Amino acid sequence: MQPRNMSMSGVVDLAAVKAAGEAKAKAEQTRAEAARQGGGGAVPPSALVIDVDEAGFERDVLQRSAEVPVVLDFWAEWCEPCKQLSPVLERLALEYNGRFVLAKVDVEANQMLMQQFGIQGIPAVFAVVAGQALPLFQGLAPEPQIRETLDQLIQVGEQRFGLTGLTVDADAGEPAAAPAPVAGPYDAALEAAVDALDAGDLGGAIQAYKNVLSDDPGNSEAKLGLAQAELLSRVREMDPQKVRQDAADRPDDVRSQIAAADLDLAGGHVQDAFGRLVEAVRRTAGEDRDAARLRLLELFEVIGPDDPRVTAARTALARVLF
Repeated sequence: MQPRNMSMSGVVDLAAVKAAGEAKAKAEQTRAEAARQGGGGAVPPSALVIDVDEAGFERDVLQRSAEVPVVLDFWAEWCEPCKQLSPVLERLALEYNGRFVLAKVDVEANQMLMQQFGIQGIPAVFAVVAGQALPLFQGLAPEPQIRETLDQLIQVGEQRFGLTGLTVDADAGEPAAAPAPVAGPYDAALEAAVDALDAGDLGGAIQAYKNVLSDDPGNSEAKLGLAQAELLSRVREMDPQKVRQDAADRPDDVRSQIAAADLDLAGGHVQDAFGRLVEAVRRTAGEDRDAARLRLLELFEVIGPDDPRVTAARTALARVLF
């Protein structure tokens, strides 16, 4: 995959449009507000390379881009070119010492961001300057060209938007440890559930989590633990080969698809599990549809409601239901 748009023409074009002046004014307003609230001080080097997800994009990228250009590195664990490019970008972020921030986006966990940026392949590198998104290049690129691109990006950020970068405190230490939390009323029961899981006593773990939820139905830790323990209990006695063969042979059989989805999730294939059950909901009606929908909601609990993959799957489920 060859790099493209290394000339930064997209940035130059952006600077010429009328919206640039508005973006600069907004950036100045944001910086002034941060200064009034005591922000805008020196940051540790660790703040120059960050992981970003959909939930934190507004804060970590859009708001931060009012102070410094934010370079987005879209990558995935399976992408070999990404493994060559990402270390170069990380090293340059530290070398440039606050003149830009590198935000790493795992596309497997952040499909909506990938779609919003119109990415067709990875690695792909974008920038956000004063809230404005710009494409930089796609695929591998020689380091001299990457440096030239970054230099032009920083120049545009300074001249067009007044972005002066961050002050980096190389001697900044780790923040002081938080005080030890006071034991809560269910800590002993939750610890007993974890011990049971570690010992392979899934029945004991399930009962311990249910005991907590009977007194505190909203306990998020118990809800998550129960969903995980019940999933492990369901897949423990499965024959994976038979389950997957049944699902392949009987695509309209909801029970087969539910069992395969459990296996998918237990094996770490979260989006496969969600997609399988959304499709089962789409293809069925009545009790079968309810069964697939309810199991999908249970699997959401295993992953957690704040995970972007759950958010995306909830949207997909709503589409097929309504």
